[in-house]
Amino acid sequence: MTSESLSGKKVLLVGLGKLGGGVATAKWLIKRGVRLTVTDLKNEYELAPSLKKLESFKEKITFVLGKHRERDFADNEIIVVNPDVSLKNRYLEIARGNGRKIENEFSLFLKEIDQKQLIAVTGTRGKTTTATWIHHILKTAYQNTMLAGNFPERPLLESVEKYNRKEPVVVETPSFLLEHLESDLLSPRMAIITNIYPDHLNRHETMENYASIKAKIFKNQNKENVLIINGENNPWTSFLLNKNPQSKVYFFSTNEELDKNLEGAFLKNKKVIFRLKGTEEAVLEVSSFNKKWGLHNVQNLLTAILAAHLFGSPFRKIRTTIDNLPLIRFREELIYDNGHIKIYNDSASTSPEATIAAVKRFSGGNLILICGGTDRSLDFSALAREINSHLSPENVFLLAGSGTDKLLKDLQFSTKYPIIKGELGQCLLEAIALARSRTGPSTIIFSPGAKSFEQFRNEYHRGESFNHAVESLLK
Repeated sequence: MTSESLSGKKVLLVGLGKLGGGVATAKWLIKRGVRLTVTDLKNEYELAPSLKKLESFKEKITFVLGKHRERDFADNEIIVVNPDVSLKNRYLEIARGNGRKIENEFSLFLKEIDQKQLIAVTGTRGKTTTATWIHHILKTAYQNTMLAGNFPERPLLESVEKYNRKEPVVVETPSFLLEHLESDLLSPRMAIITNIYPDHLNRHETMENYASIKAKIFKNQNKENVLIINGENNPWTSFLLNKNPQSKVYFFSTNEELDKNLEGAFLKNKKVIFRLKGTEEAVLEVSSFNKKWGLHNVQNLLTAILAAHLFGSPFRKIRTTIDNLPLIRFREELIYDNGHIKIYNDSASTSPEATIAAVKRFSGGNLILICGGTDRSLDFSALAREINSHLSPENVFLLAGSGTDKLLKDLQFSTKYPIIKGELGQCLLEAIALARSRTGPSTIIFSPGAKSFEQFRNEYHRGESFNHAVESLLK
């Protein structure tokens, strides 16, 4: 169903959101001439900022707020769901039982673009950085390359309004966008899976379900398409390959050379090596990059270089882009540096593995960590081991939350030490006081390793709150 065929259809948009996640979708649908109803469990007061953005459209929208009505899911022809709405939502069962078509912003987006130009990036960690860096690199060869997806400032359906069908489209595709897709809808020219780690298990229930949803990114590819996948013996790589992708598969690895029969990119003697048809080429020396960005970002760089080159960008152009790669907001972002104290905002760290990477990158010297948050059926034992190895108890400040409670059970800190387990402002205040008391320079990193729904709406709200707290305390 293209946008032209939407005109006159009865459409239900499920989930407007406090932060306006559904606003761009609502506007896009109205412009296509649909008869739109918007429903959200939050009330008018809670949704006031989002409703204000739709002020000029309110005469064309029927609002059902503070509740859902079964009849709306039964009577509307098309149900468009917010990413936060689970596939198993009981109201969606009503819609399916009545033969209603279920869409999300991604499925609508896919029908508007040429997938022969699409680079789709998914994975547990690194997908935002990888997608952003691919976009940055490709712009040297394709000036109008588009970046969209899981970016608050780049809504999918707002981005498609500016779409140039002749240029590459790089889209970050988290599992919540992939979950609702029909199996034959997505067929990108290039699919990338950065890695698979436990995440969102409160929604997807098992790792098998979670990895299978990620695998949708290549399920409908053919031999003309490309799949780039983690070759570092990630236990889920074999699981994905057993799904028998029909595309040409390339691998990347930062910790070991690829098997001789595999093609892709890897590190060797601190250089990025590209292997194609048995021929190897040294592309880039990464010692200084590793020191500046950390090994996990070397992996993201490796993936981005591989993708950009396979899409058609020559290595000589790629090399010119490395020194000005964009820093990703709320991803180990340096927000304060007075020579004695450096503060990094890593609010986008929503899984233990992300915080492990941050601790490894900044370990040594006076590292002070603020972490913790909401549990989503994740295992915090590996993070606890990393903290135990690199940090003393007085250098760790914990946000109150259900995930923090699990983390504390694995930490080997003395029960006599008064662990700070409270609000973000309190943790930051204590961390700054500690840093000021030290004679040498200190690094404070806010890397939660969890969601924080008990205190924040999402990781972006959390990141903004941290920045405001730093500004307030260190004017």
